[in-house]
Amino acid sequence: MLRLNEVKLPLNHDEDALPAAIIKKLGISLEEVLSFEVFKRAYDARNKADILLIYTVDIEVTNQAELLTKFANDPHVRVTPDMAYKFVAEAPKDLYSRPVVIGLGPCGLFAALILAQMGFKPIVLERGKAVRERTKDVFGFWRKKPLDTESNVQFGEGGAGTFSDGKLYSQIKDRKHYGRKVLNEFVAAGAPEEILYVSKPHIGTFKLVNMVEKMRAQIIELGGEIRFSARVDKFDIQQQKLKGLHLSDGEYLPCTHAVLAVGHSARDTFEMLHEQGVYVEAKPFSIGFRIEHEQSMIDECRFGDNAGNPILGAADYKLVHHCKNGRSVYSFCMCPGGTVVAAASEEGRVVTNGMSQYSRHERNANSAIVVGITPEQDYPEHPLAGIALQRKLEELAFKVGGENYHAPAQLIGDFLQGKSSEQLGEVNPSYTPGITLTDLAKVVPDYVIAAIQEAIPAFDRQIKGFAKADGLLTGVETRTSSPICIKRGKDLQSVNTQGLYPAGEGAGYAGGIWSAGIDGIKVAEALAIDMLARSE
Repeated sequence: MLRLNEVKLPLNHDEDALPAAIIKKLGISLEEVLSFEVFKRAYDARNKADILLIYTVDIEVTNQAELLTKFANDPHVRVTPDMAYKFVAEAPKDLYSRPVVIGLGPCGLFAALILAQMGFKPIVLERGKAVRERTKDVFGFWRKKPLDTESNVQFGEGGAGTFSDGKLYSQIKDRKHYGRKVLNEFVAAGAPEEILYVSKPHIGTFKLVNMVEKMRAQIIELGGEIRFSARVDKFDIQQQKLKGLHLSDGEYLPCTHAVLAVGHSARDTFEMLHEQGVYVEAKPFSIGFRIEHEQSMIDECRFGDNAGNPILGAADYKLVHHCKNGRSVYSFCMCPGGTVVAAASEEGRVVTNGMSQYSRHERNANSAIVVGITPEQDYPEHPLAGIALQRKLEELAFKVGGENYHAPAQLIGDFLQGKSSEQLGEVNPSYTPGITLTDLAKVVPDYVIAAIQEAIPAFDRQIKGFAKADGLLTGVETRTSSPICIKRGKDLQSVNTQGLYPAGEGAGYAGGIWSAGIDGIKVAEALAIDMLARSE
């Protein structure tokens, strides 16, 4: 097939416009087109009065060789790459042991699925609960019930991505098209088929719950075993080789190969690994707040009179500002038509995150507005010093919020003037259990306040109304990414612990559902190849 890029059409074009554009570009008749399908559909909204749809199309034609010669110098006409997933190994019937996957977030889920599809019958250990039980615990906490430190937004089947916007895109390079495997498996599990072609696919929490259950069922059907409420409390490491796992219920599980996909909030696991000598180093991450505006304002600013068009959906944004103090401020995890959620996983600490359902029909838009920080400049003391900083800020947020898991919040106008907020404006906060109006300067370092105070007016020049006085900031956002990296070598094993495969967000190798799933596939392949090599 041929892949044709950059086919531009008006937003509200008719059904015949796309095939007409294809034959016009290629200079062929409609009869020479045997079939075509849309591989990707994006939009260009820089001119709000004339928004364009941009298609990438895969076409089957009668004269492919002739057209490739004709368009040899045109980068927009190429052979469609082979994106079919190919398994790198098949488990022998007499495999000497079973691999273990620790964690059942997106990374662990795909690592386990690929291992199961290759016949390795993985054992999956998830410290939290199954996704439906976990969902009850999370919604219960949001309704002011006690926090379950093993079943919350961070821990449990599906990982932190379950309570998010369900975004399925990233800026990572994916030359082997692992991302297509991720999307195909999601569609097979019940995701809308549109995630295969829209430029910024998303799923939303309620759909993710059903999908995760179906993928779990496939792993079990293929011989895998999944254990919930199964936390790893200690690794048996002898002469820098993994030999087994000590579980929280007292069981010892022999193990020579394990995928470590615990997510970015498994702080106790990070501490235990460091104490046991597994090489861990601090890495940069970001801290800040969630910002909320009315979604209708964002839609109008981005799409003008086309706001509300079902093809465009709820508008998003991506913003970056480089400050005079050398800091960078950027928007992160933007959730159109969503809510700010309580994402605490430890008692006495407040953490914010963002979530949307598939419909994105909630009144507010929210995103994290965060400041980049580095070990060298901000927490140089220890490989785990970033965790200590996170905890300190989350404890401050808990205290300032009223010590009842209410989050501290401040109107944008008051924040820019450096004064405490006393009453809300037009933007109603979406965060539950609730908010406490205050001065957010009590919660984070001065350089964070100064950087965001400089950035918000700059962002207002891109999105008119972004600095609107009654918009709302809620804190604190500290879980943007893992504060540590568990270093691995070219074989994807820990640099000093043979058989341990650090993976996903928690290990510092992914950022979001899609990239975590891709990393899970990579690690599963590396582990399978090594298991086969050792069995020969």
